Amino acid sequence: MKKLRYSLLTFLGLALVLTGCNDTGKSSNGALSSNAAEKVYVAPGEQDEFYAFLSGGYSGNLTVYGLPSGRMFKEIPVFSQFPTSGYGYSEETKPMLNTSFGFVPWDDLHHPDISQTNGELDGRWIFVNGNNTPRIARVSLSTFETEEIIEIPNSAGNHSSSFITENTEYVVAGTRFSVPVPQRDMPINEYKGNFKGALSFISVEPEEGHLNLEFQVLMPGFNYDLSHPGRGKSHGWFFFSTYNTEEANSLLEVMASQNDKDFIAAVNWKKIEEYVKNGGGTKMPANYAHNVYDESTHTGTSTMKKEVVTVDPTKVPGSIYFLPTPKSPHGCDVDPTGQYIIGSGKLSADITVHSFDKMIAAIEGEKFDGEAYGIPILKFDEVLAGIVKSGGLGPLHTEFDDKGNAYTTFFISSEVVKWNVGSWEVIDRKPTYYSVGHLMIPGGNSRKPFGKYVVAMNKITKDRYLPTGPEMEHSAQIYDISGEKMELIYDFPTHGEPHYAAGCPAELLAPKSKKIYRLDENKHEYATLTPADARVERNGKEVHIYMSTIRSHFTPDNIEGIKVGDKVYFHITNHEQDFDVPHGFSIIGQNTSEILVMPGQTKTSVWEPKKEGVWPFYCTDFCSALHQEMQGYVRVSPASSNIELSWTLGE
Repeated sequence: MKKLRYSLLTFLGLALVLTGCNDTGKSSNGALSSNAAEKVYVAPGEQDEFYAFLSGGYSGNLTVYGLPSGRMFKEIPVFSQFPTSGYGYSEETKPMLNTSFGFVPWDDLHHPDISQTNGELDGRWIFVNGNNTPRIARVSLSTFETEEIIEIPNSAGNHSSSFITENTEYVVAGTRFSVPVPQRDMPINEYKGNFKGALSFISVEPEEGHLNLEFQVLMPGFNYDLSHPGRGKSHGWFFFSTYNTEEANSLLEVMASQNDKDFIAAVNWKKIEEYVKNGGGTKMPANYAHNVYDESTHTGTSTMKKEVVTVDPTKVPGSIYFLPTPKSPHGCDVDPTGQYIIGSGKLSADITVHSFDKMIAAIEGEKFDGEAYGIPILKFDEVLAGIVKSGGLGPLHTEFDDKGNAYTTFFISSEVVKWNVGSWEVIDRKPTYYSVGHLMIPGGNSRKPFGKYVVAMNKITKDRYLPTGPEMEHSAQIYDISGEKMELIYDFPTHGEPHYAAGCPAELLAPKSKKIYRLDENKHEYATLTPADARVERNGKEVHIYMSTIRSHFTPDNIEGIKVGDKVYFHITNHEQDFDVPHGFSIIGQNTSEILVMPGQTKTSVWEPKKEGVWPFYCTDFCSALHQEMQGYVRVSPASSNIELSWTLGE
């Protein structure tokens, strides 16, 4: 028995030695080699090389990770209420979620894209789209907070968004679901020929980033899935994948898969821009919200817009052409040179690559194969650059490295495939776990990719993590692509359902990340800039409490004279001027979330007391050794009470 035990231990020890010596990167049942672990290890006190911004899908928010560690740093609230910080609950941020449908506290967030200058990432802002209630948001990459949200009229399923032109002149939003324009009551089965797909071009003011819906191109009633800008030689063009060119309105999995080829729409936005600037287009009545957050007042405002300029593409000859693309293309990606437009047909085994130069030559030579609703269709062979054969099954998305290679996800065969741009030859392929949808290379959607890592965002998790009931967080995987062959080096869970991601070097953002809001620059209407300014004021049934916080007390912390039925506004200013020292606030019976107030910032929380008594409030964010002592009381008297307002601290 002892001999058997000794033999087993010897065998296991030898196996461990052999496994530890294996540096080939090969995996068995998902296990990784030891050198893979070294590649993702970020030692305590050290920081990641890249930021990665992953869309949260149905969470409505944007998540921030580090690469290569896969550590999640922050969830940025955008389209959804977020009780962690009070976004969408505080009076200052409620206006950010206003729409033409009223207050909408949720959305399905897709497709982050980082601002660019000359086709290279500049790290000023990141743009994201709300898919359900069509909206585009601009997030500051200094404060990592949502600064602006604009609603998109005449749109539904705002999916081929929110991609930018290479100098951030425009952020583009394309409708996935075509709809009646303008919206009206009509039979659904009259869809064909009557519904429209709107492609919206939203200008970005270069200094502050403010958004304005400049014009909408009203396209045939197809589904517009994804898009990317021309760059370099193709600057001035934008490319949109389409499916359902059959214009089916029911059982689309069958009825929208009849045509062998759908289209990539090539849009000459420069030509349309000139047409609109010269007075072209039609002003159409509309109703959509434009919400802006002012950093100096720490307050959001919402304005309803009443008009939009629409463009009939047939009135602007030479502005739009259709490139035939097999089959139900999803991804529509442009390589760093701007020469090649990649169409990934979900129902195709191959990847179709179009040539921009050949497209221009075909246009000039009038190499047309008919038209669709007055828009010329270019001959397939005249615009084709090449085909990546036997790539896999179900191609979806492509990004690029800095060595002339492309990486495409294949959903059905569950793999990432590396291929050469120009020869169209497959170089490598690696399995994903499981059913990969999107992928991201930092800068991979720009003229300057950083080809060190690719992140695969998988749709199915199954056995990758410990089970957590019927629902699992989605699985993401990091591959080292610095060599000729890809190497899987790490798995990490993601929040919500990532539909796309954007990444950039940490050195682009970290040095300019805002640490505090200066108290002397606080322009909030209800700011309490010194403890001496703290007070309580009544205006009928409204009570305004001007309150300051600093470690470790509120000023004031005892308040009397509040009555049942009052509407009490706590205007709280954080007097800290030290990095990473927020203060929170919550009071018992509050029908909203707590709020988190950053150093130098003012936020407002509303409380409507319904019961008499003495009710405590406290700081919700651990701020000091005396955090537990950071509390106060509000006395609530009957509605008929004559008790005068009073407030104290330390008395």
